[in-house]
Amino acid sequence: MKLLTYSKWDIVPVLCGVAQLAFLLTFFAVFPVAPWWVLIGMGFTYAIGISWNINGISHNFLHNPYFASPTLNRIFSLVESLAIGFSQTFYEYVHQRHHMGNSDKQDENGETIDWLSIYRHGHDGEAEKIWSYVLLSYFRDDPKAIYNEIARKSRADAVWGVFEIVAFLSFFVLMGVLNWHFIVFFLPFYYVGHCLSYLNGYYLHFGGNPDKPIAWGVSSYHKLYNWLWFNNGYHAEHHFRPKMHWTLMDAFHRKIAEEQRREGVRVIIPPHALGFLDPDLPEKSRPLIPPKEKMTAEKTGVTS
Repeated sequence: MKLLTYSKWDIVPVLCGVAQLAFLLTFFAVFPVAPWWVLIGMGFTYAIGISWNINGISHNFLHNPYFASPTLNRIFSLVESLAIGFSQTFYEYVHQRHHMGNSDKQDENGETIDWLSIYRHGHDGEAEKIWSYVLLSYFRDDPKAIYNEIARKSRADAVWGVFEIVAFLSFFVLMGVLNWHFIVFFLPFYYVGHCLSYLNGYYLHFGGNPDKPIAWGVSSYHKLYNWLWFNNGYHAEHHFRPKMHWTLMDAFHRKIAEEQRREGVRVIIPPHALGFLDPDLPEKSRPLIPPKEKMTAEKTGVTS
């Protein structure tokens, strides 16, 4: 019987997802006896792990479910929900909206198709400021709206998503009942972890071109980042071909690299979470003008 659907390499993110849940349980278990500096280190490790999981393990799983068995995919979805503290099923739908809109700009009514769009709460056609996007996005989800949209497609998926929410909330409450000091210490790191994920997501699109499919995303080819984050850096490539398996991204990039250069795909040097350190970071998230178009614009006196 076939275990993995697409690639034997998918066992790596599967084991990493299980390891993060095990890390959280270990964090809880050692809390009463570990020194403060170990606990702070574990807290920040867990926070970084949330962003790592959401943008790597969880993200690739929702596009290409790892297991051939629907039951095993349900179980792993629950593992992910417990490990990072939100419903994997609800995230899958929100992410589907993300690919429907591709970080689109506001329409005439001030709305965006993509609920995660960096333009959704921006002003004057520009992206939202980084700090408000990072610090407030966690509180902007509307579980009822997400549930209703999922239920229109699949009542079973909607019910499972609610079960995942109840499961992770019960898990957190149980930890709080058993050791309220732990949950008070833990929750700020949990929140910081989700903020780090939104920080990563902001620079996945800041400077991208919402009007060109090949340039919807912003890519980073930092080798260590892509090795650890399961090729999350190939984000322009991913938005151009969302169903392509993460192991194929580098080869696909090399295949279309010349076309990407012609179309002005934005590439940053650091990992996305450190996108603010990129030496060519634009002041505003306006689409970058490809070199040929830029020369024409300069000659005619028309600039963005």
